[in-house]
Amino acid sequence: MTAPKRTPLFDAHVAAGAKMVDFAGWEMPIHYGSQLKEHEIVRSDAGMFDVSHMTVIDVTGSDAKSWLQKLIANDVAKLGFEGKALYSGMLTPEGTVVDDLIVYLTSYGYRMVVNAGTTEKDLAWMDAQKAGFDVALKVRRDLAMLAVQGPQAIDKVCRIKPELADAIRALKVFQGLPQDEWFYARTGYTGEDGLEIMVPADQAIAFFNQLQAVGVAPIGLGARDTLRLEAGMNLYGHDMDETVSPLEAGMGWTIAWEPKERKFNGREALEAQKAKGVAMKQVGLVLEGRGVLREGLKVVVEGVGEGVITSGTFSPTLKHSIAIARVPAATGAAAQVDLRGTLTDVRVVKMPFVRNGKKVFE
Repeated sequence: MTAPKRTPLFDAHVAAGAKMVDFAGWEMPIHYGSQLKEHEIVRSDAGMFDVSHMTVIDVTGSDAKSWLQKLIANDVAKLGFEGKALYSGMLTPEGTVVDDLIVYLTSYGYRMVVNAGTTEKDLAWMDAQKAGFDVALKVRRDLAMLAVQGPQAIDKVCRIKPELADAIRALKVFQGLPQDEWFYARTGYTGEDGLEIMVPADQAIAFFNQLQAVGVAPIGLGARDTLRLEAGMNLYGHDMDETVSPLEAGMGWTIAWEPKERKFNGREALEAQKAKGVAMKQVGLVLEGRGVLREGLKVVVEGVGEGVITSGTFSPTLKHSIAIARVPAATGAAAQVDLRGTLTDVRVVKMPFVRNGKKVFE
């Protein structure tokens, strides 16, 4: 057993009273006392997550653009200015998901952020895809990353960085602001407004302490999961993986079909799947009675077939259980979940469940 890795913020977590756990080979905070309270802070005020375990990769070289146009399903040609971001799946030739990632246009090329648990696999895959391309990858372990999320998040960051306040407030969603070695992006994984900020590792703890001083609460991975689930956001390894196509995982919107001549990995397989019609689709499930919907539970759709819950939890905002599920494509508005041997009625809804602190499904 190798010892879990630590982010540059490890000592700050311990000082803030975090309960640390092993997550994807990293020692990470699961909560700082109350996962429920942390969830509510992000929905009502501002909280910060250490996401330094995720991997930042800088992509350079004369073929960086054409390489990325082959590597991922979305098209980096859409990135019209420095700092603009794109969400995409990185696909196999069979049209399944190697990982989901964000890519930014930079002054020197591109910057990608990939998941912690898939980093080694991703880097090996990218390396294998480089043949014939002039492209270089640089893993930026010299950077830490903090996500500051919630309705007060941007205001509180601007209090610490008054000289950048106008530029930060001017950012639209999925835009980034490079600032020397720092990078501020208006992205996040909670269904709230906020920023994901890349910081030189040696400045991370000082910044964390400044954020705490203006009332940004440290938030653990426990609340991160309930927040992203309320926001209807996929988690790699749960809601999609290398057995699932983006069309079956609610990621159809991340595929750029035009221009037709762009031959990205998995394109032919996805076109065939689209023409035939997908067998499964992703939906939200709501259980307003008692019981908790959990990953792995069987979903039964009468007269149609069976599916499975890929992520499920009790929603702190809605005060009942919600889930993301993969179900037969013909599923309508009703289904049942096998809760300890009892088929229990659930509603099938369009996600997200919560946006900006409010219930949004019908």
